[in-house]
Amino acid sequence: MKQRLKKGDTVLVIAGNDKGQSGTVERVLVESDRVIIEGINMRWKHKKPNQKSPKGERVREACSIHASNVMHVDPQSGKGLRKRPNQER
Repeated sequence: MKQRLKKGDTVLVIAGNDKGQSGTVERVLVESDRVIIEGINMRWKHKKPNQKSPKGERVREACSIHASNVMHVDPQSGKGLRKRPNQER
């Protein structure tokens, strides 16, 4: 499947629990057509005890969201776009 998102793109979540929030793409998972967005879809990860932290710990980490549930954001207006914004390189 053709990837329309790249690392560093600003996107808007259009479906799910975080609908309406925006953030930047941290990572693109091409094989599963999912993306990880900074500060979106946060979950608790329970870490087992080890020598460094004998009591164990709980850590918040961003989980992936399907690429069809996000939309590019126009840098000038801040609204969602159907296509990737034109960027001069």
